[in-house]
Amino acid sequence: MTENKRIALVTGANQGIGLQIAKDLAADGLTVLLASRNLDRGNAAAETIDGDVHPIQLDVTEEASIRSAVKQVEDKFGRLDILINNAAISRANGEQSETMQDYIKRSRATVIDVDEVRTIWETNVFGVLAVTQAFVPLLRKSEAARIVNVSSGLGSLAVNAAPHPHRATFNPGYGASKTALNAITLAFAIDLEAENIKVNAVTPGYTSTALNNYEGNETVEQGAAEAVRVALLGSDGPTGTFTGSVNEAYPW
Repeated sequence: MTENKRIALVTGANQGIGLQIAKDLAADGLTVLLASRNLDRGNAAAETIDGDVHPIQLDVTEEASIRSAVKQVEDKFGRLDILINNAAISRANGEQSETMQDYIKRSRATVIDVDEVRTIWETNVFGVLAVTQAFVPLLRKSEAARIVNVSSGLGSLAVNAAPHPHRATFNPGYGASKTALNAITLAFAIDLEAENIKVNAVTPGYTSTALNNYEGNETVEQGAAEAVRVALLGSDGPTGTFTGSVNEAYPW
């Protein structure tokens, strides 16, 4: 059934931008593997999507979970065409209800808890590295493999080196983790360029999700759009780029 259909896996896809990406790809006719840390939540999310959607358990911070997910994809589909690394956290304590102002105050470089930084990076940086490495063998079996890393404008060093209204939001936790994610994106793009596997980073903008206590000013539909566009790049599309809405180039 999937022989001629593109197969896409989206991490952290049980809510927010990840769920919208899964919906958009399914609406475009792709087979979507909706990956989530909690399989029950993944099953519930998959039921809200029309199309060929398969929930899969995947905790990007657990090696055994990653290995199990890869085996499931290999056994059922034999390959992977698109990997979208969307799973991310902005804090380690799970207190999503705190306001952005309170979060900014306690996340400043001089006061943020180092263990919290490690926890954030474990998901946002090392999780992406581990998941991508694990799925590369299956991506190599695709005729047109794509890797999309959902980053953030907060990760741009060039943007945050200059004064702007939201500059205080940049911190060693979430902000710097996205800077590191951008670097990893470029490293994979360089490594896989000769194999024609396109690797790009996107920023969804300030989207209203649980990540920011729903204080964002863009919808999930707007936030998902660029990731979907880049995931569906044709053979003449670029690799090693960082873009925002409607193919807007972002500085690293």
